[in-house]
Amino acid sequence: MNLPDRVFITEVGPRDGLQNEKQPVSTDVKVELCERLLAAGVRQLEATSFVSPKWVPQMADAAEVMARLPRPAGVTLSVLTPNMKGFEAALAAGAGEVVIFAAASEAFSMRNINCSIAESVERFRPVAQAAREHRLRLRAAVSVAFGCPYQGEVPVASVVDVAARMRDLGCDEIGIADTIGVGTAAQVGRVFEAVAREVPLGQLSAHFHDTYGQAVANVVAGLQAGIFRFDSSIAGLGGCPYAKGATGNVATEDVVYLMHGLGIETGLDLDALVETGQWISRLLGRASASRAGNAIAARRRAKAEEAA
Repeated sequence: MNLPDRVFITEVGPRDGLQNEKQPVSTDVKVELCERLLAAGVRQLEATSFVSPKWVPQMADAAEVMARLPRPAGVTLSVLTPNMKGFEAALAAGAGEVVIFAAASEAFSMRNINCSIAESVERFRPVAQAAREHRLRLRAAVSVAFGCPYQGEVPVASVVDVAARMRDLGCDEIGIADTIGVGTAAQVGRVFEAVAREVPLGQLSAHFHDTYGQAVANVVAGLQAGIFRFDSSIAGLGGCPYAKGATGNVATEDVVYLMHGLGIETGLDLDALVETGQWISRLLGRASASRAGNAIAARRRAKAEEAA
């Protein structure tokens, strides 16, 4: 099995993770979360989303969060931009990357953004053009690529088609996302093999949710398929507001533990990530969803008790 020497992890907890929180999360907490993640070595950070506060009230403070974040050399701050208004706000906030999205399922596209897949891609054309003009990195997400809460199975051909449309828009990276966490390792292999016939592997990334407990196995399947870019979320934060029962993203701590066990470099400090995952989980009033993070934290507590 040929595995990469290094993987690139995009931390999506502050945006994809927190946006579904029902309780308000203060700007101070969001900023500190981002700062802790950057201190742990995160170099690609999805910090917030410039969307209508009417639809996603949790992200209403996007401009303030961006204004307060440090900009270390080599760090890319990403923001979700659903339209030109969002893009202009992202540009003013000094984002280094903008993220657009389209579903691989017509049913999901209609329920989520009230338009067809083709219409959604066209809506992003001016955003893509503006990103190129301003030399911002452009990343796309192909959502519900492994299953849809409304139509069920999603044909692989649909995933390939949407990925190719995003390639044609000039996206630097195209993430294939298991938005509701139903994918399996064999399916991951099939989907990436098919998409890679249209889009170079180096432009592809994987985004897995852990609803059925398959996310880490799916990351391994992604590695085997030649993928070396992955999204993850600290403490497994996240979910999908359009998919009942969908849980958070694969936990960053679990992905890093896996990679280090395979001898793959991540550039991330696992101990610092565990501490951050436990911290944000305490603030949100629940246990972390990271299995590795909880195990390492428990071991630390036991050692501290012994020493005391």
